[in-house]
Amino acid sequence: MKNHIKISILFLFVLMGCEDFLDIAPTAAVSSGNYFVDDQQLETGVIAMYDAIQGVNSTSTSDNHSIQYEFYITEMRSDNTRTKSSEGEAAQFESYTIQSTNGIVLDYYRSMYNVIYRANLVLENIDVASDANRDQFEGEAKFVRAYAYFNLVRLFGDVPLLDRVIGPEDETLSFTRTNTADVYSLITSDLQDAVAKLGKVSINRASKAAAQAMLAKVYLTQGTNYVEAQQLLEAIIGTEYSLEDDFRDVFYSESNDEVIFAIGYLPDLTSDSQNFSSEWLNAVGRTSGVNYVTTEAREALDNLGGARTQYSYRQDQRQPTEYQVVKYLPDGDENLGIPATSTDPTLAGNDWIVIRYADVLLMHVEAIMAGANETSSGSAISSFQQVRSRAGITTPVATITKEDLLNERRVELAFENHRWFDLVRLGVARDVLSAFSAANNYSFSDTDLLLPIPQAEINLSKGLLTQNPGY
Repeated sequence: MKNHIKISILFLFVLMGCEDFLDIAPTAAVSSGNYFVDDQQLETGVIAMYDAIQGVNSTSTSDNHSIQYEFYITEMRSDNTRTKSSEGEAAQFESYTIQSTNGIVLDYYRSMYNVIYRANLVLENIDVASDANRDQFEGEAKFVRAYAYFNLVRLFGDVPLLDRVIGPEDETLSFTRTNTADVYSLITSDLQDAVAKLGKVSINRASKAAAQAMLAKVYLTQGTNYVEAQQLLEAIIGTEYSLEDDFRDVFYSESNDEVIFAIGYLPDLTSDSQNFSSEWLNAVGRTSGVNYVTTEAREALDNLGGARTQYSYRQDQRQPTEYQVVKYLPDGDENLGIPATSTDPTLAGNDWIVIRYADVLLMHVEAIMAGANETSSGSAISSFQQVRSRAGITTPVATITKEDLLNERRVELAFENHRWFDLVRLGVARDVLSAFSAANNYSFSDTDLLLPIPQAEINLSKGLLTQNPGY
């Protein structure tokens, strides 16, 4: 991880002993109660939160892979990507035949609760922080907890709400699903506190701008507080962030001025690299190729992508009828001027961008639109045109429709795990995915708008944890 602070092996053993959020009592001799004594120890806990988001670069089903598996449950459930071979557990996502026993779903669910556990651990011990660092540490922990819950509630609906470190006696709490309104209440409160407390450390740690952008997206997702969302976004616009001149540099010139928050990776180190980039290639990782570009996504990029298209997808040279994602290539592409990020593609060093300035500009349009079908606001057009102009599309627009916004978000943020959430948030998922499913002989239905609660968690709960409809 970039700006990495090395965590003691003993402390990692204590934290990583919690394979999932149910393992609530560490078995090591050192507990959090006597480990955290000052800023130095507490900061190791803060860094451990980001390590949990980073996930483990491995092929073991017992590890938490976190965001390294996120593309399966976002991009591959949308009309953007699919498997190359339509085989195996991964193919359940593209065909809308996801089983409650799907191991990828279980991995992501447990990964996010592991992130929450680590954030709660920092908050439980926040009193050891000095006055100089307390606000930063607390703000980071609340941002990270909100981030994990925001992902969970959008993907699974009602989920157990754990706002503190729990013990074995809290089994009912750990398995009782909380309604989405209450989950969003904690998310909103955490992000409001994060906005108030955070400054900026690095792009690989939470900042005030990252909290503002995420809170704005929370408001947009709920379909409320459009004015507040607009204000939060305008507090970022025109400050230290800006669009890169060259779209390629967003992904291959790391720590650039467009990135607001990213999960950092280092190449050629098992402990700090990622392998999802290699999975998107042809039989380079452990799969024969996943996250391959759909015909529909290629058509959108060909028609609307402008200069972005060549840096978004390419033809698979080993299988010319198939197309691969270009963003985050681990082994580079000489024809596109993209350098390799590691000597081994399965130990890739490409950072994963969570929030960038182009997303802020397009959310600004959405906030001004405020649920309407179009806007002719000069401020919205200015933000919209900035994104398009960078792609070489300079034709002036007088009005922006919701369809225009969806199309622009699709081609600007393609394969960055936004498409699924955009379709749901803007109220068109049912129509778009039903048509996509019919065209490709898939089986989408309304119940596919939520993932199944993992059956393994239901079994552990002895019936306390309930399943989503349709599973």
